[in-house]
Amino acid sequence: MSILDQKISARRILGMVAGVVIIGIGIAVFKFSHLGNDSISALNMRLAEMLGISLGVQNLCTNILFFALQFWFGRKYIGLGTFVNGIGVGFIVTAFYDPIAAHFGPAEALGLPVQLLWVALAVPVTALGASLYQTADLGIAPYDYLSLGLRDYTHFQYFGCRVFTDAFCALLCWLLGGLVGLGTLICAFCLGPFIQFFNGLVSERVLQYKPEKA
Repeated sequence: MSILDQKISARRILGMVAGVVIIGIGIAVFKFSHLGNDSISALNMRLAEMLGISLGVQNLCTNILFFALQFWFGRKYIGLGTFVNGIGVGFIVTAFYDPIAAHFGPAEALGLPVQLLWVALAVPVTALGASLYQTADLGIAPYDYLSLGLRDYTHFQYFGCRVFTDAFCALLCWLLGGLVGLGTLICAFCLGPFIQFFNGLVSERVLQYKPEKA
C-alpha cells in the first residue's frame, strides 16, 4: 500500500509539519556556525550563491529534479510530507537564518569554541525535526529518496547508498568552492544516533504512531 493510500491522522500531519520547521531551524543554526552543513544543504547553499538566488528557490529547483526521479522510480515513497519538505525547507532556513545572523553577527568572529557550541545545538534540533518528520511516515523527501532508490534498484545496503549520495554531494560542493567542514562530518556521524534516540523518547509517543520499516 502506498503512502498516499494510508489513513492519515491530524496528529501525524501536525507532527510532520512541525518536523519540517524544526529541521529548517536546525539547518539554519548549522549554517550560522560556519563549520559546514549536511552535504545536500551545503551543496544547495553553494549553488544558490553561484546563481545569485535565494536558498529557498535553489532548494526548490533541486528538489524538483530529484522529485522527477522519485515520481518515475519510487512513487510508493511519495506523500504529503514529500511536498511540504521539498517546497518548504529552503524558505524556512532563510526565514530563521537571517534574524539569527543579524542578532549575533558572524559566528566565525566569535571563535571556534562558540562555533562548536552552535553545532552542538544544531545537531539535536535537526535530529528532533527529522525524527518527527520520519516517524509521521507521510512521504520521503526527494533527496532522501535517492539513497532508498539506489537500495531498491541495486540491492546494496541502505547505509552504503546513503553514504554514497551524501559523499557525492559533499564532493560536488567542495569542487564548486563550497563549505565542507567539521559540521559536515558531525552531521554524518551524529544525526543518525540522535534521530534514533528521539524516535523512541519523543516522536513515537507524541504522534502515537510507529512506522513500518521500509
